[in-house]
Amino acid sequence: MGEHGLRVAAGLRGRHPARDPGQGGRAGAQRPLDRGRRHPGGAPGGDSAAGGRRPDGAAAVAGDRDDASRPRRQPAGAAVRACLATRTLEPSRVSTFYPTTTGPLREGERVSLSDAKGRRHSVVLRAGGMFHTTKGGISHDDLIGGPEGAVATSIGGDQFLVFRPLMHDIMVSMPREAAVIYPKDAAVILMQADIFPGARVLEAGVGSGALSIAMLRAIGPTGKLFSYERRPEFADVARRNVRAFYGEEPDCWEVRLGDLAEAIGPEEVDRVILDMLAPWDCIDAVADRLVPGGVLCCYVATTTQLGRTADTLRTHGGFTEPAMKEHTARDWHAEGLAIRPGHSTSGHTGFLLFARRLAPGAVAPRKRRRPAPGAYGADYHGPRPPWVPTAEQVAAQEPASD
Repeated sequence: MGEHGLRVAAGLRGRHPARDPGQGGRAGAQRPLDRGRRHPGGAPGGDSAAGGRRPDGAAAVAGDRDDASRPRRQPAGAAVRACLATRTLEPSRVSTFYPTTTGPLREGERVSLSDAKGRRHSVVLRAGGMFHTTKGGISHDDLIGGPEGAVATSIGGDQFLVFRPLMHDIMVSMPREAAVIYPKDAAVILMQADIFPGARVLEAGVGSGALSIAMLRAIGPTGKLFSYERRPEFADVARRNVRAFYGEEPDCWEVRLGDLAEAIGPEEVDRVILDMLAPWDCIDAVADRLVPGGVLCCYVATTTQLGRTADTLRTHGGFTEPAMKEHTARDWHAEGLAIRPGHSTSGHTGFLLFARRLAPGAVAPRKRRRPAPGAYGADYHGPRPPWVPTAEQVAAQEPASD
């Protein structure tokens, strides 16, 4: 919008502070606000000194003069409406499956207002509503019907970028009971696990529903997502977050309460995502439901969990050699000759393990690289792959101590 940015009413009934001839100071200085009574609209202001009433009986407000010929303020939002009158906005477009909206902003939509420092404020647009700042308010009516990407300016001069929030913004700021899988890991899961439209996906550990939101969009209306959760309070939060994002619970989503190893359904699935404390306890159960060629993904927080899950898969024998990864993300600053890493970094959040289901009776070739000496020594007490000597054999091979 540039210089045609939105000039929005702050609820103060007076001239712009920079144009007030009674300011007595430098241009643009702020007029002190009356800390006493407030207007019905919620903006600070007091009664006039002359009896507190105007001659017509209406309550006087700050900035009123007896001169009836003074020029009237331009109505709030007139600047943006005049700008929009010069262009043709396409009608809002909504996807046929989920509410990914483009086009003019509409009442009831959630928008994100970002200030110059990058601070974001989430606002649901309501007719007659007002977003209040320390330097005046921004009327919702001046945003409704306007374009996304506009600049809203409060009467005190603060500017805010107006955008619809992205899925990334919602996933990192949604209400939660359990920790969420952050976008940097969710993106890898969707890609490397190949969550495709129409896929049948089993998810265990729904948490707060962040990954569920991403997978529901990926599988589309022809897919099916079975989400298992042991704790009812986590499932309730996930349901609320999914409904807040999609407007309703998608028909292709089914939440089941209970332990996966005991409550798993009879359905075959194409993909399995395990986000739980002990995924190794559920390997046998999900192996019976995962189709040959299907992908198993486990998300764990510690190296101890990672190692035990990997060795359990090797011991099971029905999966390929697991691939294990950790992803970090680092911001960068590039301005003129100042090119350097940013101050914020998204470091360790979890480890991702991927493996594919083998056909019945198939045995994967052993990897050529032998385990490091001592990897499965006497101090190792976890699951042992078939080619690894047992603890008794290892103990017998070790020389007796003096």
